[in-house]
Amino acid sequence: MPHAQLMAQLQACPKECECRPSFPNAVYCQNKGLKRVPIIPPFTWYLYLQSNDIETLPAESFRNASELRWVNLNRNRMTSEGIEEGALQGMPNLVHLYLEDNQLTSVPSPLPPKLEHLLLSKNRISKIPAGVFSGMDSLTLLDLQGNKLQDEAVTEMNLKGLTSLVQINLAKNQLGTMPLGLPPTMAQIYLDSNNIEKIPADYFKGMPKVTFLRLNNNKLGSDGIPKNVFNVSGMLDLQLSYNELTEVPTIPTSLEQLHLDHNKIKSVSGSEICPASVVFSDDDNSPRLRYLRLDGNEIQPPIPHDLMGCFKLLRAVVI
Repeated sequence: MPHAQLMAQLQACPKECECRPSFPNAVYCQNKGLKRVPIIPPFTWYLYLQSNDIETLPAESFRNASELRWVNLNRNRMTSEGIEEGALQGMPNLVHLYLEDNQLTSVPSPLPPKLEHLLLSKNRISKIPAGVFSGMDSLTLLDLQGNKLQDEAVTEMNLKGLTSLVQINLAKNQLGTMPLGLPPTMAQIYLDSNNIEKIPADYFKGMPKVTFLRLNNNKLGSDGIPKNVFNVSGMLDLQLSYNELTEVPTIPTSLEQLHLDHNKIKSVSGSEICPASVVFSDDDNSPRLRYLRLDGNEIQPPIPHDLMGCFKLLRAVVI
């Protein structure tokens, strides 16, 4: 960047913030005790506003900041009513939006169309407006952990438009059922610390790419898990700790890590949980389980020999 242009940018830096020659497109306003968002200059790509006392997001502050790529507003006092209409629309190139640990009661709408990561954890969100994700073809990560979402707020209609979503975090909400409407692109699903009691038999039928599933701290019993519900060819990590299971569920041959600690399981044997039609060789059909956690159940050691006979790659078993 030419020296004259750099100096002009530094002079245009908001007086409440810092601008550094080493990162000429970044504006640092974090931990400044701010109660309002300053006027953001047009050269800004990266804006750091975390850990302030900001309650509102006025459109005026972003009127000239159309080049923004990254905005961090974590740990403020932002309310849904405080996000002025058009404020987020004024960021057409925004890719990352961080609004964690605020006072939002609804997913903000409308959202910037190119958004890839939207982090909204630790708010008070109980509403996902219908159509809020319409046209959000680039969104791959949605974090709604630690909010107040119930089943009626997380529906196929409310999630419609998330055609590229890879990771969703709905842990620590108030869900009683598995969320519907997730796209075929899903790879990581976090549902810890809800009130989920069962999984529909064909739940993963339209999600062949799921590799990582967390359902720890729910109310799942063995009768709420259909026999082949986890039969997803690419699933690698399955976590069902702190539930009410009495049996080890059927798992796919692809699975590498299985967490079943702190349930009500009384016994485990290779003949019961060994994937059906397994070929005991080193080819692609062999079970790949490497880590199995069963502590906090009613199982007594030693580890059954047939378990090791089935899972020849097993390296750690915790009982």
